Amino acid sequence: MAIANDNNGKEKSKIVLGESGFPRMHELFVPKAIFFTNGVGVHKDRLSSFELALRGAGIEKANLVTVSSIFPPHCREMSRKEGEKLIMPGQIVHCVMARQDTNEPNRLIAAAIGLARPADKDRYGYLSEHHSYGETAKKAGDYAEDLAATMLATTLGIDIDAEKAWSEREQVFRLEKTILKTRNIVQSAEGHPKGLWSTVIACGVFIF
Repeated sequence: MAIANDNNGKEKSKIVLGESGFPRMHELFVPKAIFFTNGVGVHKDRLSSFELALRGAGIEKANLVTVSSIFPPHCREMSRKEGEKLIMPGQIVHCVMARQDTNEPNRLIAAAIGLARPADKDRYGYLSEHHSYGETAKKAGDYAEDLAATMLATTLGIDIDAEKAWSEREQVFRLEKTILKTRNIVQSAEGHPKGLWSTVIACGVFIF
């Protein structure tokens, strides 16, 4: 247990350390698992199209808080079906979300999340968000995966050529024993022909 003192040497507060060596309260806020999901929604109202996309992703009952892109150490992946069961209606849920929308007829939109996990479970990995116009699902997904893998590679000190295409750099990552896995999840759609709002989302949803 660590004790913080004020300038007069008097006991001010207690910080209880957990098994990790970090404050126990910090440990509570580190996600233990993650699941990936995606969805698309179409409606005359922009907000309603987003709500329908959330329903398509199975996370509409949560109060979502978007966070940045660290994949925590020892965090395990679970299926969407398993993850949805662990969310209570109204619960504050943290997620990494990519989101794109349009009301232009036939305009192609995409939203993608990339993941890069280190082989060493004690180290953290990266999640990336990518949303775009005019890209196919494969191109958007590959780009998101490349982003995550590149961020992890630079953290691990892996020398990569940023000018090479993802298909080439992917082979380098596959051969690197320090990188366990890269993947992506993507949702794409074409704008509704009658100009309704179309929204696509891709999410990595954290479970604590």
